[in-house]
Amino acid sequence: MPDDSTHQDRLKRAGAAAGLTGLLQSNDTDGEEASCEAFGYLRGLRDQSAAVEFRFRDGNSMWFPYRSMGPWQYNPSEGLLLQFNSDVVHFVLIKGSNLAKPLGEGAINLTHAGLQRHRVLWIREMSDDEIAAVGDSGPTIDTIEVVELESHAARREWLSQHAPAFLRGYSVRPEGPS
Repeated sequence: MPDDSTHQDRLKRAGAAAGLTGLLQSNDTDGEEASCEAFGYLRGLRDQSAAVEFRFRDGNSMWFPYRSMGPWQYNPSEGLLLQFNSDVVHFVLIKGSNLAKPLGEGAINLTHAGLQRHRVLWIREMSDDEIAAVGDSGPTIDTIEVVELESHAARREWLSQHAPAFLRGYSVRPEGPS
């Protein structure tokens, strides 16, 4: 006997909600956001963000797509250096403390489970009072510095002035015959 019911009727009988509401209700924690004082992230283990937002203390923000993120380095004494590649190279230098420390539940941190898996939505500079309140219990962000650099020489010069510890891991191209 043919079923004369509509698609919507069959969905209701099956117990699934229709449309966007059904999709949103079917994902328990996927797509949910969480945050600490320093950064926000996606809770779902398979969730990924298209871009990361850098929030500055003055109220301005800057976004970079994860697809343009190149190599990045973490040095606990210097901070976190991200490189975004497009027509020019942008370095994002994040200075703070406990940048790789897992949050309370231990499932996420800024570096490996966050940026490496593209789950971090935003990172923000914190005020001195916020940094003091967090103390050693979690990550803190003192400063975020973004710079646009066009040449290899300019990148080396900037690193030598602002984050010399990263020069050790930065590839050096010979300038000419030796």
